[in-house]
Amino acid sequence: MATGRAHRPATRSRGIPEATVARLPLYLRALTALSERSVPTVSSEELAAAAGVNSAKLRKDFSYLGSYGTRGVGYDVEYLVYQISRELGLTQDWPVVIVGIGNLGAALANYGGFASRGFRVAALIDADPAMAGKPVAGIPVQHSDDLEKIIQDNGVSIGVIATPAGAAQAVCDRLVAAGVTSILNFAPTVLSVPDGVDVRKVDLSIELQILAFHEQRKAGEEAASDGGVPAAATRDESADQGPDGDVPAVMPA
Repeated sequence: MATGRAHRPATRSRGIPEATVARLPLYLRALTALSERSVPTVSSEELAAAAGVNSAKLRKDFSYLGSYGTRGVGYDVEYLVYQISRELGLTQDWPVVIVGIGNLGAALANYGGFASRGFRVAALIDADPAMAGKPVAGIPVQHSDDLEKIIQDNGVSIGVIATPAGAAQAVCDRLVAAGVTSILNFAPTVLSVPDGVDVRKVDLSIELQILAFHEQRKAGEEAASDGGVPAAATRDESADQGPDGDVPAVMPA
């Protein structure tokens, strides 16, 4: 069976923009849903709506894959599923290790979507000796002292960090030193990695804060439309002015 260390996706060498790469999983998710419903073809408009993008952007993205669809027919769903899966490197087995088996790490280990999307949880690792040997999602947790050996034995190139923030960088350094070249970081901190190592950060608190911003803005717009004055507009604007009477571009924290 092929492993993640034997092959790597060719997206960069083929010149596919990172923004397009980021949208490919959205298309794949929508296409997989269509495939499960035995839908044979889909128009660019229908697929774009399902993926949450506009159809012009979708057609441009697919042009990088060499897929242009058929006028009046659309795109072949099964072929696009294969094509995007191949481009993302999902037609092979990617062993993954999860480091930090607290509540979040355990939830990730129990997530059933990894296997169906080309990923295999090869090992669960934690620094707590009391966790060693404890099965989580049917996989025995291994102690972090054995991290390097685990990486080598399983041919792992993708690591998931679900540790507390204070431990994340040290774990990252060990993963990289052991040969891991892609990291999914759930710890609430920014990781420093050398060139050639890719990091994707997932921070749930930041996403909630962004949603809170939008909720606050919508509340202000509703107040304004009802004839009220948003709370933010009642402040003394002169308090925010700079020495020349201009509002600073960046407000002090």
